[in-house]
Amino acid sequence: MDILGLLFGFFVKIWFLLPVLFIALIFKTRWFKGVFGEFLVNRLLSQLPELNYKLVKNVTLPTETGTTQIDHIVVSKFGIFVIETKNMKGWIFGTKNQKQWTQKIYRHTSKFQNPLHQNFKHIKTLESLLDIELSKLHSLIVFVGDSTFKTNVPDNVIYAKSCLDFIQKFRQPILSNTECGQITAVINDIKLQKGIVTDLKHRKHVKELVASKINEM
Repeated sequence: MDILGLLFGFFVKIWFLLPVLFIALIFKTRWFKGVFGEFLVNRLLSQLPELNYKLVKNVTLPTETGTTQIDHIVVSKFGIFVIETKNMKGWIFGTKNQKQWTQKIYRHTSKFQNPLHQNFKHIKTLESLLDIELSKLHSLIVFVGDSTFKTNVPDNVIYAKSCLDFIQKFRQPILSNTECGQITAVINDIKLQKGIVTDLKHRKHVKELVASKINEM
């Protein structure tokens, strides 16, 4: 039997395993972990009472240099919660002011951007576009997956199971129901659709749109 025949026979025996291997590879990608993490947090946030909390997910906003993507925004009379999701495992090392945090899985060590800094950019973008006070925006970092913090982290860096408790501990109203509805409408109006590339003209249009909406509040 020639080489081609051997290869064909081998392929016939294992062809049914290829889809399984392909799916397994997808599960290991950073893209899938990100999507799955966002899905889990979405399920949690969907449990918040709709009367008091409005969820806007997967929001892409224009910035001076391009765009920024926010995993979840929860608008409530207790403030606007800007949520960054991280689906990671292993040991996590990091402090509030470090530019990069560290993930360690057995002997493998890797660096990733400080999610607090990453989310601060999101908050500043919303502050500018909505023309809203920074004090009304709450940053929240939610870790999904089998990870363990090995350093002291700020109170707004939590595991998914504590997500709802963190949000619902805010009890002092700082926005009216009308303002919440209008802010939610503005975010839905200005967020970019997938595939749209923003430019300065678009940003100018967004700023004008937001200004008109805010003036109505």
